[in-house]
Amino acid sequence: MSAVLSLEGAALGFGDRTLWNGLNLDIAPGEFIAVLGPNGSGKTSMLKTVLGQQPLDSGSIRFACGPVRRGDRRIGYIPQQKLIGPGTPLRGRDLLTLGVNGHRFGLPFTRRAEREHVDALLEAVGATRYGNEPVGNLSGGEQQRLRVGQALAGDPLLLLCDEPLLSLDLQHQRGVSELIDRRRREHNTAVLFVTHDVNPILGMVDRILYLAGGQFRIGTPDEVLQSAVLTELYGTPVECIRIGGRVIVVGDPDAEAHHHHAGELPA
Repeated sequence: MSAVLSLEGAALGFGDRTLWNGLNLDIAPGEFIAVLGPNGSGKTSMLKTVLGQQPLDSGSIRFACGPVRRGDRRIGYIPQQKLIGPGTPLRGRDLLTLGVNGHRFGLPFTRRAEREHVDALLEAVGATRYGNEPVGNLSGGEQQRLRVGQALAGDPLLLLCDEPLLSLDLQHQRGVSELIDRRRREHNTAVLFVTHDVNPILGMVDRILYLAGGQFRIGTPDEVLQSAVLTELYGTPVECIRIGGRVIVVGDPDAEAHHHHAGELPA
């Protein structure tokens, strides 16, 4: 099948700094790609480019064999976990309803088919029991499950995930990761997953795009998460160690040891 997302000779900069240049990437239907790299390396900027919010400096990007455009319902977006505070007059199902009909103009009237769609989404993300609860009363993990449901409302071909596990405990990290992985396996949805810590999704990832210092590397986790590869990317000695199924990256950019999860080296 043709690529869901295709970047060819893509380049993007910020001011006089190059974030990435000469990037060629084809994402196949159902493929799970993790995007790693330090802060400021262009991970979130890449998602903005796919969403049609940030033009490339050069090269091309195509989605579903056509140009990218803002508001494409075939692209689902899961943002970083930001708590919705108590007192917000919004129930769990209301949040998902916005994903179903929030693109329409006029009064937010819901048809029966839309209500049934929301019920199905609540069930799909394991949120049925708190669908009628005020969102502000829910835990961070429960709120993030609802955001996954909201991102799936348009039956997307591509799911963009911007640090969706940030601030979640291990149990909720696992739950949200498994929701995303199940979606791509059952519906052949491609996933582009930005993260600082690859460990919660390591067993799900097909390929890694690692951005650092204006350069990039693309390959399987075994190909990219190697000491020699990361040392070349960062231009400083870096060790990549596997312990008990986890990846730990140890760098020495400032002549003193720093310990990080994969992707958490400083710029």
